[in-house]
Amino acid sequence: MPSNIKHLGIVESINGTRLKVRIEQTSACAACSVKQHCHVPESKEKIIDVCNPQGVVCAVGQKVLISGTTAMGMKAVLLAFVFPFLVLLLALASVLHLTHNELVSALAALGALVPYYLIIYKCRKRLNRSFIFRLENVV
Repeated sequence: MPSNIKHLGIVESINGTRLKVRIEQTSACAACSVKQHCHVPESKEKIIDVCNPQGVVCAVGQKVLISGTTAMGMKAVLLAFVFPFLVLLLALASVLHLTHNELVSALAALGALVPYYLIIYKCRKRLNRSFIFRLENVV
């Protein structure tokens, strides 16, 4: 059984079974005893699209609990960090091997990320179907 990541949020808008929920994303620093001496921002707000196929009754401004699987989080990390890093390294090593010019290799490696992010952009609708957050009752 996959474990879930849960966040408490506030409903911003409702459109049928789709809701926009505002959550506060907090850092690990929130529980730190010396956080008042640190200048790292502790939290920021995010708007998340949530599916409500069960028809959980809610209204705009109401607190709700949303959940997603940890597998979704891992997939997001792969797509956002790991794969681009691998594309960057492979392009850098390949072009450096061919040209022996570090500047050209670095620019080519950065340029190799453009097609990657264009592919991610073109596949955004399919990715949206795989990143589905569910609404749960607040207990």
